[in-house]
Amino acid sequence: MAFPGTQLLSNLRPKNAEATVLLTWVSLFLGELRDGLTMINMQSIYLLIAKKYTETQVGVLFFVFGMSQFLFQAPAGYIMDYTHKKTAVLSGVAVGTTLCTICTAIFATEEGGNLGLMIFIKFIQGGLTALIPTGLNSITQGIVGSVGMTSQVSVNEMMNHMGTSIIVIIASVIAYFKYQDDNQDIGIMFIVSPIACIGTVLFLTRIRPEHIDHDAARGLTTSSETPDFIPSASEVGATKLNETDPPPSSPIVKPSFNIGFGQVPTNNATGQPQAALTPLEVIKDPILVTFTSICFLFHMANGCILPLVMQTLAIGNGKTGILMSGLCIVVAQLCMVVAAKTCGDYSGKFGRKILFLIGLFIVSLRCLIILGLLHLRDVFPSTLVEGLILSTQIFDGVGAGIFGTMYILVTSDISGGSGRFSMTLGITSAAMSIGGTVSGYLGEYLADEFGYNKAFLTLGALSLIPAFLYLLAMPETLPDYARTSIATNPSRQCSKMQSIEEVEDGDNGATPYQEIV
Repeated sequence: MAFPGTQLLSNLRPKNAEATVLLTWVSLFLGELRDGLTMINMQSIYLLIAKKYTETQVGVLFFVFGMSQFLFQAPAGYIMDYTHKKTAVLSGVAVGTTLCTICTAIFATEEGGNLGLMIFIKFIQGGLTALIPTGLNSITQGIVGSVGMTSQVSVNEMMNHMGTSIIVIIASVIAYFKYQDDNQDIGIMFIVSPIACIGTVLFLTRIRPEHIDHDAARGLTTSSETPDFIPSASEVGATKLNETDPPPSSPIVKPSFNIGFGQVPTNNATGQPQAALTPLEVIKDPILVTFTSICFLFHMANGCILPLVMQTLAIGNGKTGILMSGLCIVVAQLCMVVAAKTCGDYSGKFGRKILFLIGLFIVSLRCLIILGLLHLRDVFPSTLVEGLILSTQIFDGVGAGIFGTMYILVTSDISGGSGRFSMTLGITSAAMSIGGTVSGYLGEYLADEFGYNKAFLTLGALSLIPAFLYLLAMPETLPDYARTSIATNPSRQCSKMQSIEEVEDGDNGATPYQEIV
């Protein structure tokens, strides 16, 4: 059965329109599975309230999950640079991390009685989710090329956050009505995970091998050379490339474990050699080293703020607290949709740096406001103050929303021409994971030992370090080709996501794809 809207897309015949629409739907359903943190945060509330875990025990699980991501993300990027089975790998990962979430809900016992098993499950889940950011963005760059990353990453992030909001709302409402004072087992809310997994796999399997240019996916070229229109198997007599066969425009490559000596040659369709940088050459780039440090420091400061806010609202407030915790995520995710759209619209015009700085500095402002509201709640406890604490998630949406979009774009900028985009993204993502891991353990420890006020004060102070480091040490990374493509082709920017329009191109009368259903 044909995917709805495919015939319309075929009539328009825009560049890779079918694949980008499918990619958009993948991003929507992948929102809950993308990095595990959404349901990890919900799992922490579940374990604290339903299973009577301590903050320190939850912090240990965050630590193990983050360390596992850290260990596996750079190798995951290396794998995604070489494999031609990108969609199959990402589908398998989605199934695996979903099973880990379900196992957590089923097998967790009271007061961390089987903490060792939970640690093992979080280690496996962290390793699996390490492949999700590199997998999704490798597929994205293989479809649209580096030139199209600004607008497409913006759309991907918008749909990710929108999907997350929908999933968390459903889970929170289920938990709210399921919760009883004498029966606090709300594990049924995790039914949303397999639903998201099914949607992810369904649309991933509809992205065909011909849609992905593996040269572009690796960052060897700036544009994707996949065909403008790919007929269905029935239209070409049921002859279809298998995913084991690379598309005609892709290089024939073999994995190289040559760490630092020489280059890794590839051959494109014309027979001309192309060279990917060795891993050692990649990690010696001073700009990448600086940016990786910023990623680590930002997440060390920011990673545990959301869980701590959720805990301040959930603990002692019964099922209302659970609902408020879910709303923390939803408010932030909806604001991230707007932040991602803003990044897509303006980072190509005005550069990456100014937007990135806004996202970095807003974390310290957020912590300062939360600290003031917690003091106010101690003096005048009320539902109004609880609502004001919840509203600070708007700042989380702006800060994390900008960072989540811009770090992918900056990584793409830095890795352009290296042939190591996924590996570079794995390195920056690994830095984020280890930063979030340290933050999770540090934040939960501070909250447990010294109280939530001092935890927010410490994290807010730490957040100033990456902000000033980016201000003083990072150059503007926006490449000329990305700036030109946005400035001269504003109609190619993704906008309202309401319909598919034909937009007249003044140069050749073509009708490039503009908007996504």
